[in-house]
Amino acid sequence: MDPFPRAPLIDPRHLLSLLGTIGDRYSIEALSECESTNTMLLERARKDGATAAVARSALLVADKQSAGRGRLGRRWLSSPEGSLTFSVLWHFTGGAARLSGLPLAVGLAVARALAACGAHGVGLKWPNDILLDGGKVGGILLEAEAAPTGMLAVLGIGLNLRMPAGDAKEFLYPPAALAQVLEPVPDRHRVLAQVLIELVDVLDRFAVAGFAPLRAEWQARHAWQARHVRLLNDGQADREGICLGADADGALLLQTSSGMERCFSGDLSLRAA
Repeated sequence: MDPFPRAPLIDPRHLLSLLGTIGDRYSIEALSECESTNTMLLERARKDGATAAVARSALLVADKQSAGRGRLGRRWLSSPEGSLTFSVLWHFTGGAARLSGLPLAVGLAVARALAACGAHGVGLKWPNDILLDGGKVGGILLEAEAAPTGMLAVLGIGLNLRMPAGDAKEFLYPPAALAQVLEPVPDRHRVLAQVLIELVDVLDRFAVAGFAPLRAEWQARHAWQARHVRLLNDGQADREGICLGADADGALLLQTSSGMERCFSGDLSLRAA
């Protein structure tokens, strides 16, 4: 352990000043390094128990995550200067079924935020990828647990500000970065603040009526609408068809030779056929 750790790149006070009237919706903590922001928030939620369901949502942002991960346990490559990685703990009333479509709603909030920062052409790929210029600029990892008053959802978000280092073979999907379309890259405080602002709007609506009222906007940003795709299950081709986006519950709509099929996330991955 470094006896003189450097200060994190995110200043909570400056970030709070950018949130305006929604500043009281978040508690903010910034770290220079940790294993996983998702894991830390989940462990704290378990420890806090019933007291975890509070009016303020917890934000934990780290410059570097040594055990950061994406969907299906995949490793998320990040760097302090080139990426923005953080997690938000959010409380929802009701049971697990109330969270259907939540990753899509979070993706919509992130896409809105990047567009507000000047990034044009941001698209969404079911169920949890944010695309830019044909590559993956960000991803979402949702982890949820039951609490006495409902469900606690940890929303892990990773964004590439600059292209990540590493061999292209390390990436399951070609990477992209904000630096490809924005120069200079917006200050990380501005990007993070905009995401947090959009999350409040989107998730407040989601908490009332689920994904349904957000579906049309998500569909408008769906990058692979009406394209021929195939679904993979554990890396193996499962089925093929025309991708028609998501339904009101967030399930993937796939027009196959057998008719319309609804596919839920599970361990399914979407690839262009």
